[in-house]
Amino acid sequence: MNGYNSQPFKVFVGYDPAEDIAYEVCKYSILKRASIPVEIIPIKQSKLREKGLYWRERGKVESTEFSFTRFLTPYLAGYDGWAVFVDCDFLYLADIKELGDLVDDKYAIMCVQHDYTPKETTKMDGAVQTVYPRKNWSSMVLYNCGHPKNRILTPDVVNAQTGAYLHRFQWLGDHDIGSIPFVWNFLVGHNNVVENDQSTFPKALHYTLGGPWFEAWKNCEFADLWINEMEEYKKTLNKAW
Repeated sequence: MNGYNSQPFKVFVGYDPAEDIAYEVCKYSILKRASIPVEIIPIKQSKLREKGLYWRERGKVESTEFSFTRFLTPYLAGYDGWAVFVDCDFLYLADIKELGDLVDDKYAIMCVQHDYTPKETTKMDGAVQTVYPRKNWSSMVLYNCGHPKNRILTPDVVNAQTGAYLHRFQWLGDHDIGSIPFVWNFLVGHNNVVENDQSTFPKALHYTLGGPWFEAWKNCEFADLWINEMEEYKKTLNKAW
């Protein structure tokens, strides 16, 4: 990826007040391992509403405040360069430069193209689990913000369009969507590590069903990695004081 030194790599993280600690640990895990300048930008619905950029009512199946605001990423990036959107329930285990190195300008977006049907009927703190094509594709996306087709993602469109249109990337053709290895959106409880196969070792864990910051999920797979990261993050706060 070109231009690391001139412009920080923008990473927009979905923010929900109910998961503030998840956001902070996600941010910490990215910055701790980054070998390039990175700018972390939380997508806060309340701020977007204040600025008149977001006004749609919250639907019954929206499990977080960033269910739709995520699609403002190209707009918020000024339709310029590449940027990442990621849900807050991620823990990065690798240098985000490696993710940036995967970009290919011929694509409008790039993501992990999961073939995923959850077995559970609920997730997180009791939110209803919905099943739809391309599920979890939109949870971590590399956006080619300057791509002409992404200019359709204006505040008006993001506020008006259906969940199906947005989460299934229906403003794009299949040829506009690039694929990246699943280890960059490793679904905890769904994807598996194959022993002695480095290509299956997660580079970013996604606690999509619920993470250790929820009481019901404190013993989930890979919980220890998240908890260790959280404790390390909290120590940095103590040092700051």
